[in-house]
Amino acid sequence: MEVGRRLTRLPFGPLHPATKEPALLMLTVDGERVVEAELRLGYVYRGIEALAQTRNIVQVLHLVERVCGICSHAHPFCYVQAVESVAGIEPPGRALYIRTIVAELERLQNHLLWMGVLGYQLGFTALFMYAWRVRESVLDILEEMTGNRIMRGVNAIGGVRVDLSDRVKAKMEALVKDARKWAAFLSDVLHDKTVEARLAGVGVLTRSDAVSTGAVGPTARASGVDFDVRRDYPHAAYEDLRGAFSVPVLSSGDALARAEVRVAELAESANLLEAALDTLPSDRRSPPPPHRVLREVPEGESVAKVEAPRGELFYYARTDGKGFLKRLRIRTPTLANLPALAVMLKDVELADVPAVYASIDPCISCTERVLVVDARSGAWRETSLRELGKGCGAAC
Repeated sequence: MEVGRRLTRLPFGPLHPATKEPALLMLTVDGERVVEAELRLGYVYRGIEALAQTRNIVQVLHLVERVCGICSHAHPFCYVQAVESVAGIEPPGRALYIRTIVAELERLQNHLLWMGVLGYQLGFTALFMYAWRVRESVLDILEEMTGNRIMRGVNAIGGVRVDLSDRVKAKMEALVKDARKWAAFLSDVLHDKTVEARLAGVGVLTRSDAVSTGAVGPTARASGVDFDVRRDYPHAAYEDLRGAFSVPVLSSGDALARAEVRVAELAESANLLEAALDTLPSDRRSPPPPHRVLREVPEGESVAKVEAPRGELFYYARTDGKGFLKRLRIRTPTLANLPALAVMLKDVELADVPAVYASIDPCISCTERVLVVDARSGAWRETSLRELGKGCGAAC
């Protein structure tokens, strides 16, 4: 920092109208310009990884569905793949397609929700209301298919718990046509002069910074990083559907590019849904019962990843051969994108901080981690759930 400047430390959060969840941005500002940004978490820590070690493998499936309310399919989708890899279980083709279809419906509703939040941050209430209104049609189909809007309980180890009826399939086919119209309309909205003035050139993340900070998903693709788990590490039905979609990649790396990538992905999800519905296998087979799964999953370890709406989601699972987990490790997209956020916020105007913050589509609850640090030596260590419950004294 230059000597002689009058800098101010300004807290942005943890409770702020511009943040959906509690997080604290400590901003160092020079007048109205952000010089440095530091993110502080820890307000909604739930200890899900530790809890997973106290549940059996089947119970953990229901636990990980609650990591994130918006990505409530992506997490169990990734988890069951890790367990199935350890156990050598091969789900039927129809189950793999249903997992893929629900994943793309989830991507549609997530991006529409995010578009509404972005409109809210910009003061563009009409965009907020339009995006959330059309999102309801996606949630209606998910509710009819699974029985719930949010916690849908689709996945099971070795298959799925729901099937696709002819009635729901017809509604999805109509939704595909509507989704392409939404994408075209929202693309026009993003290039309105007022919206462009608020987003173009704001919160720029270069390709080199995206790579060095480990950014993933639309945040990375808007900065020229051509990577998508669905195409580059295909899983479920994505191997069969690789020719049905493309990966939108832009190079400007600003908030506008991150919005444009997500809008383009609405159309690509429509393409994937159309192809999946056209080639849906007919091999219906129920997943193995839970008691059989608990007996047959051996000791071992595996990793799995899926392309969640926010980017690459990574699961590591180590089983003990007795129906429980020795360790579960979750790396969420927001955890990967937060270092990039600190880069984006440098040199932006204070009034643009909410839009830049929202542009990575942060999910704080699924990102929270606890690190116990000795206040005297600075050394850090792992701790047990019981110790955290009692309080860890001077080491915290």
